[in-house]
Amino acid sequence: MNSDYTNGMGYAKNMDEQDVLRSYKSRFDIKENQIYMDGNSLGLSSIDAKEALDEAYEAWKNEGIQIWGTENGKYFKYSQTIAEQIAPLIHSDVDEIAVMGSITTNIHQALSTFYKPDASRYKIIVDELNFPTDIYAVKSIIALKGMNEEDVLVKIKSEDGRTLSEDAIIAAMSEEVALILLPSVLYRSSQLIDMKRVTDAAHDKGILIGWDLAHSIGAVPHDFKSLEPDFAVWCSYKYLNGGPGATAGMYINKKHFGISTGLKGWFGNKDSSQFAMDHNFDQDLTAGGLLQGTPNIFSMAPLLGSLKPFNEAGMQALRKKSLELTGYMMFLIDERLSAYGFAIGSPREDDRRGGHVALEHDEAYRISLAMRDFGVIPDYREPNVIRLAPVPLYIGYEDTYRVIESIERIMKEKIYETYALDRVTVL
Repeated sequence: MNSDYTNGMGYAKNMDEQDVLRSYKSRFDIKENQIYMDGNSLGLSSIDAKEALDEAYEAWKNEGIQIWGTENGKYFKYSQTIAEQIAPLIHSDVDEIAVMGSITTNIHQALSTFYKPDASRYKIIVDELNFPTDIYAVKSIIALKGMNEEDVLVKIKSEDGRTLSEDAIIAAMSEEVALILLPSVLYRSSQLIDMKRVTDAAHDKGILIGWDLAHSIGAVPHDFKSLEPDFAVWCSYKYLNGGPGATAGMYINKKHFGISTGLKGWFGNKDSSQFAMDHNFDQDLTAGGLLQGTPNIFSMAPLLGSLKPFNEAGMQALRKKSLELTGYMMFLIDERLSAYGFAIGSPREDDRRGGHVALEHDEAYRISLAMRDFGVIPDYREPNVIRLAPVPLYIGYEDTYRVIESIERIMKEKIYETYALDRVTVL
């Protein structure tokens, strides 16, 4: 973490002037007098996303059924088209990526494909801090196998309620464990797990391991050629800015090419025989074999556009700015908010932190409501966390400074006390 931060608007403005990524902000639909700090939950819309969606609509309008053959089959092979833009973000081969479904359905696909329990290996390692949908999917597959979750599920405990210990994860890798599913970045605290250490340990013990990249893809560079996980899943509406419910993605290591797909569908068939309409599945031997139904063009098109800035700017540059902004934010929290009972629930080490900062306070819920009325859009998570994501493509130093300035005023004037404690459904 940078130790040269300075508390003052002059410093923030000067840093923005030096920012080599500042021009990207103009490509996003940013509301006047609003600072959007919720890109780790739903990224902003952009000019690039709209152009790609408009292009897809025009292709449908002009071509009708012939859309599938236009531009050398671009839309028929839309998963591959988009995978070409995603591959550099995780440093994998294009044919190791399938753009499909939602993160939840992709977890189901991964588990149904890779989880093959037997008498000696049947347990699944998860963690107690993961997002609920991952756990629901794991419990679902256990039930479908006719097994009891009490016998199968191994939950890694958190010592502090915020983070996970890699030592504890590795210690749980007994000879009975068949598969591991963990988050790369914890959604509350923003802890970045040492994926390399954990993956290597799993493979040393003959255990298959998959990663949920929901809170890291587009925020943290990954090197899957070095890491070599067995599989990974992600959503595309957070840092990737693909839009609400944007089509998700899945990675399968090429060493598993040809493994029998758990949940089969006609788009997982080889292109050469797909329209033979044979009831015998002729599986594509790459990640394409995981595909199921016809591509959701209008849920995929914005993603194709939104990926442009990532490959123009490069993940290393985006990560560098992200770490600088989250570090700067934590510095300002220490300087200006500590007197009001705030705590930082995220790791301070750069190599252990994702793309957001977890700001903790007993009154976090009401504070988050007040922030919205101050033009700052945060994200709230029970029981006491305000998640703030200074996304490097459209957030700068001055934005970050003004966010902390707004919170300070809310606390100094006790404005949060005017808000009700009743929870709303989505916040």
